[in-house]
Amino acid sequence: MTVRKGYSAQTSAILPIFVFMRQLILSLLLWALTALCVGAYTDHRGHNVDSLERVVARWTPDAIDKATEEELIDLNRAYRDLMLGYEVINGEKAVFYARKAIAISRRKGWTEATGDAARHIGQYFYAREQFDSAMVWFQESLACVEKMAAGATSPSHPEGYAEIDIDDSRSSLYGAIGNLYNVMGDIPTAMDYYGKAGEIFDKHGWNESNSVLYYNIGETWLEEKDYAQALPAYEKSLDYARTAGDSLLVANALKGLGGLYLETGKTWKALHCLQEADQYYSLHDDQEFRFRMENLDFMSQVLQAQKRNLMGWLVVLVVLAALVAAVLLILRRLRHMEKEQAETALVMDETLEELRAPSNKAPVLTDRERQILALIAEGKTNPQMAEALFLSPETIKWYRKKLLVKFDVPTAAALVSKAKDLGLL
Repeated sequence: MTVRKGYSAQTSAILPIFVFMRQLILSLLLWALTALCVGAYTDHRGHNVDSLERVVARWTPDAIDKATEEELIDLNRAYRDLMLGYEVINGEKAVFYARKAIAISRRKGWTEATGDAARHIGQYFYAREQFDSAMVWFQESLACVEKMAAGATSPSHPEGYAEIDIDDSRSSLYGAIGNLYNVMGDIPTAMDYYGKAGEIFDKHGWNESNSVLYYNIGETWLEEKDYAQALPAYEKSLDYARTAGDSLLVANALKGLGGLYLETGKTWKALHCLQEADQYYSLHDDQEFRFRMENLDFMSQVLQAQKRNLMGWLVVLVVLAALVAAVLLILRRLRHMEKEQAETALVMDETLEELRAPSNKAPVLTDRERQILALIAEGKTNPQMAEALFLSPETIKWYRKKLLVKFDVPTAAALVSKAKDLGLL
């Protein structure tokens, strides 16, 4: 479809102004509708994919064979623009034009163009979980980058490539290949490629990239349940984010640490990290909404875990309190029994001593026996005497029997009477 751009000065002078404006508005609307239908992609020369496809359609294999260097450069660029234009809206077409671009760039030895198209094809297969195919294309793209580093040139870079540009492409591919090995389950090889990417990031001070890299490494180790390696990875991610001054990356790293602490049962540390992460996320309400929701979900899990832990500790404390109370009760009873045994032994010793004494004399009373004799004379019962003297009722019974034996009387009344006669009351 040809987009109408406007009228010549002569025509605009002839047509009435309102007709010109109507035609101009209709043309603009038609252009906007065309752009919308093809994914709103426009390359740097003003072409959309629909019009650009019609341009490249005339390039048959015979025409390509006869094309000049300049025409092949333009055609290769057009294929690349179509690859990028269709990358989101039609992956199969994007790969189709990427392969056409590679066919030209390989033949001409344009290493950068070949590597760029190969990387896009690898991304296509990676997104569709065709990992073997993705690996082939990623490795070809990386091989192209190594050729660029070794001095390969292209029409756009006749003097070669700057080191920083090569390192940028290398690190991107190292990360992509690392991710590929990661999803394929080869974690050690994935970590090797991640490490190569991290070295490049450190070399150029790309702290934001390193923060993202080590966050992903932490996520990998967390999924593998290797907490010992996940922790330093998240901590490095946080350090790089703080150095870069990127609050969103800081929030992501803190969320990662919070998730790790939650997984390992360190709920208070988890809550601290997650609360701080939420403060940073609040500065970016329009970004990373999914990450903030994940962070809030982690906080909810932490609070629930803490609630369960507190309930568990409460039960433990109640059980311990019951055990302590039981032990104290047992100890009190043991002390009481020891006291009774001591009192009983003392009574027996006194009884034996008195049995050896002459029977024609007044019995010799201990202070305790005098106390009990006085209470008997007052008419106190055994429980009352036990309470008053802090003795057991059994001990009072023992003393009562002992007094009856000492005074050689059968009853308490006779005991009181004889004690009065002997002047003991």
